[in-house]
Amino acid sequence: MTKVLITGADGQLGKSLEKCSHQKKDHFLFTNSKELDICDPISIRTVLGSFKPDYIINCAAYTAVDKAEEDKIKAFLVNRDGVINLIEESASLKCKIIHISTDYVFSGNAKHPYKEDDELDPQSIYGYSKAEGEKALLELAETRSIIIRTSWLYSEFGHNFLKTMLRLGAEKESINVVNDQLGTPTYASDLANAILMIIDKNIAFGKHSNLLHFSNSGLTNWYEFAIAIMKFSDLKCKVNPIPTSSYPTAAKRPAYSELNCQKIEGLLNYKIRDWELALKECLFEINLETK
Repeated sequence: MTKVLITGADGQLGKSLEKCSHQKKDHFLFTNSKELDICDPISIRTVLGSFKPDYIINCAAYTAVDKAEEDKIKAFLVNRDGVINLIEESASLKCKIIHISTDYVFSGNAKHPYKEDDELDPQSIYGYSKAEGEKALLELAETRSIIIRTSWLYSEFGHNFLKTMLRLGAEKESINVVNDQLGTPTYASDLANAILMIIDKNIAFGKHSNLLHFSNSGLTNWYEFAIAIMKFSDLKCKVNPIPTSSYPTAAKRPAYSELNCQKIEGLLNYKIRDWELALKECLFEINLETK
């Protein structure tokens, strides 16, 4: 039986993996930061020694994008050093690592969907720390790691753009949302299923597969995403488009971060669905939970 360890299981991807794994035969162990702290080698060693996984899905990350600009040490401690700890402590078991990364490792200045081998040029501390985590995996564990970059992650779990829009849409008559940042929303459940397919299909780890992109298909912006949320939820809140310059943040956001996902589609023989279809399913799941 394949044994799979998930770190950062309290996050929205971790919870989505847990929900999607109920129909799987593999043996899963879901750990939060108290049960397995990737910043603590002893914590990792203890859990790995007991569970002895075949795969580690690393969902643990420092994701407070704006806060990272002031909390650089913590961002790198988790997003770079924590990854190195996982690599080193799992070396003797030779278990495979599936690591989740981000569109923030790119500059956001491209004119075409980013491919896996496009040059990294992060514009924020968060993006830089995630890029350093990727670098560690490629240098120290290339033959047993897969890095999956994703973008605009949302789900029925935790805090995310979708949940914020639903709350504001119910509370306010109108809101302002930026319309000049282009990318693609990703339903965490779809990403979770793709990760489980990699394990189920026993995809070979190595140079041809160690960098992958996954997002739902279709290019949009945050304003159009918000419009769709209100429309599909029958909320009457008006959404007003504004430029990024009218909504300053501590960390720079990518102006364009569409990901080319053809590589993972080819590996899995799987067509990724449109972001609007995925959004409708997520909203359906949220409605089920509130009834």
